[in-house]
Formats: sequence, C-alpha cells, structure tokens
Amino acid sequence: MKSKSLLMFAALAGLTLAPHMMAAIIKEEMVKIVGQVQQKAAAGKSTAEDLKAEIEAFDALLAQHKDEKTDEVANVAMMKAMLYAQIIEDEDTAIKLLGKVKADYPETKPGQQVDKVLAAIERGKAAKEISKKLVEGAEFPNFEVKDLEGKPLSVAGLKGKVVLIDFWATWCGPCVHEMPNVIKAYEKFHDQGLEIIGVSLDQDRAALDAFLKEHKMTWPQYFDGKGWGNEVSGKYGIQGIPATFLLNREGKIAGKDLRGEQLAAAIEKEIGKK
Repeated sequence: MKSKSLLMFAALAGLTLAPHMMAAIIKEEMVKIVGQVQQKAAAGKSTAEDLKAEIEAFDALLAQHKDEKTDEVANVAMMKAMLYAQIIEDEDTAIKLLGKVKADYPETKPGQQVDKVLAAIERGKAAKEISKKLVEGAEFPNFEVKDLEGKPLSVAGLKGKVVLIDFWATWCGPCVHEMPNVIKAYEKFHDQGLEIIGVSLDQDRAALDAFLKEHKMTWPQYFDGKGWGNEVSGKYGIQGIPATFLLNREGKIAGKDLRGEQLAAAIEKEIGKK
C-alpha cells in the first residue's frame, strides 16, 4: 500500500524540491539525483548499497555548497534525510541527518520544518510496531466510538458476528474501486451474520454523506474529519488505504486487505463456521 516515492514524501512534508529562486546548478543536480532514485526504487532497488551513487551525489552537492546556508542547500540535506526515511527505510540514520539539518541550517525553511518531519517519522515507526501485532489469528483490539448518527460503535459490541473493518475514504481511488465488492459482500452475507464497520478518513462530511447515500451503504461509519489524523486509524497504525481486517466470531483476525473474490470467499468461509 505504501508508495516508495521521494517526491511524494517531500510534498507531504511540505518541502519544495525546486523553489522559484533555486540556483540553476542545484536545481539541475537535484532533479537528476531524485530521478535516479525514483528509477531505482521503481525497480525494487532501495537499499543503501543500491543507492550508494545517489547518496554520494547528495554529499558532493552539499560539499560544493558547504558555506551556503540557504533554503536551497538545506533542501539538499533534507532530501538526503528523506531518502533514508522513505526509500531506504533506515529511520535511525534519517533522524540523525534531520538533526544535522536543524543544527546546520536553523534559519532556513527546511531547518524549521525538521521537528514536523521528525514527528511524522516517529508516528510511522509507531504505526509499524502496531501493524506487526495485527496478524492473522491475533485478537483485534477493541475501540469504542460514536458512529455518524451518534450511536455507540465498537468491535466488542459485535462479538459473535463476522466483522469487516474497512479503513477507506471517498477521495481514495482504490477504495472507491473496491467498494462495489464490499457492498456486494454485505448484501449477500449480512443476513447470515456479517457486519461492517467503516472508518472514513474523509475530511468533508457532506461528501461522505453523499457517497453513502448514492451507494446505499447502510453499515455504521466512524468519521472525525481529521483525514490522515483519524483517531481510530492511528490506533491501528494505518498508513495506507484501503485497509481491511476480517474478524471471526471470536473477534480474531481471519484475514487482512482482502479484495474482490478473495474477500467474498473469506467471508463465506467464516460465515460457515459455527
């Protein structure tokens, strides 16, 4: 679900790859290095050894402009840190490099964004640890919230039912693409004991309500308007959507991220167990 994209992470972090006034040589070199990183990552080459040439290119560019404390040069240092954080997935090295960005370029925009990026990395590390525990056969941790109508909504309250927890959003293309399969499964198995809990990562309540009405999605939904800051998705370390968990009648995970025919087959299997 996670896309290994240095450009995407830069955008999410609020960084600017090529500011309007960036020196031409830095801009040219940065585009070249990032392009090489993207090509290798797309080919599955994402280790520090795979990207040794690109790391050395970042270092050479920084050395060339070592006495310049500008946003442009700080961006180079920041992007090197992001390479370790998002592509190589070496958070410890990334954190050290980010600390250096903050220390070396304190007056620049990238330097002032370091704390924000560090917080995002820490959230990602915590999410990974949570996700490791959500394996097939494990009990799915309970949550207790209110649904869109203000009614109590919890996993524990559906014990004895087969439950699909669906983390999704109306703005998520893959979620919308998969939704007909979810709707079809609900229509087929609801009377046999299937329940669905939707956890919407939308921010626009009106858009969510309209979508639910249009597609006749009658199962309960949790929505807090916080998007990726959704409190329930954070509790379960969700880093990409759609993300689904199929729970058996005992509340244990029977399957994760099932799609299409696999989803229907898994639900039918659990429904058939008494």
